[in-house]
Amino acid sequence: MAANCKQAWLRPGLRAAAMAVMLAGIGVAQEDVAGSADHPMLSRYPNSRITEYEKNYNAVEMTVAGAAGARPKKETIEGQVTRIRYFHNNPDSQPSALQVLRNYQNAVKSIGGKVVYERLPRPNDGGETVMTARFGGKEVWVRIRPEIFSAPAQSYVVTVVEREGMEQAVTAARLLEDLNRQGFATLYLNFDTNRWEIRQQDQATLDEVAGALKQSPSMRIRIEGHTDNVGQPEANKALSEKRARSVMEALVARGVPAGRMTAAGFGQEKPIADNRTEEGRAKNRRVELVKQ
Repeated sequence: MAANCKQAWLRPGLRAAAMAVMLAGIGVAQEDVAGSADHPMLSRYPNSRITEYEKNYNAVEMTVAGAAGARPKKETIEGQVTRIRYFHNNPDSQPSALQVLRNYQNAVKSIGGKVVYERLPRPNDGGETVMTARFGGKEVWVRIRPEIFSAPAQSYVVTVVEREGMEQAVTAARLLEDLNRQGFATLYLNFDTNRWEIRQQDQATLDEVAGALKQSPSMRIRIEGHTDNVGQPEANKALSEKRARSVMEALVARGVPAGRMTAAGFGQEKPIADNRTEEGRAKNRRVELVKQ
């Protein structure tokens, strides 16, 4: 990176207060659109202001580099989304699109993050970079898109997605209580979009499920996969069955006899909440253990 590049600011801990003082000193904060703020993990390029600000729970399609020589692929990341458009205040000293990309990449790398995609600027294209990091106990995705069409001052957009799933607190005792009392227990496993592999963060949950089934060796269960109504019904049903089978295979690997379990996928056929809301769709994306 060139020596005259300004560093993008990270604001964990005490840096927040220092940044607030600096922004007040250069008069940027007073120009921000009402109700806006920098994301707690990443601050703005110096001498810029916020002109657009959105924050809500949503799903964002991010570009991820494929294997060497392969075309980049898309991955949908779901969670709390913060989208901020910044404009540089001084056209005479504003950074290049490449400076913006490199400084944010360095900022994310400095907290242990990594770059998963990069498209360098070229004529009529400001480029793009996508990065991931851990922040505040969450997996966070960041996309930076410099914009080179406005004149004389240019802008860039920062999109931050704090990946979230339904809160899950499972114990073997609670699972057995639910299975014996109501005949089923619900699991919210955080599968990647259109994928069925068990993620590392859900391994402890499956440990508890296996423990519960070992405590009740005569119990037989059906593992049911369910989705929301986004996508084609046939594809959702196939996906939900693959997810149910992944759970079954994980339990077999933990010592639960395969003969005690069956797996089935119902896709979007059995919603338990309103699919018109994101909260409802999140509840419908579930795996149920049904006592036989």
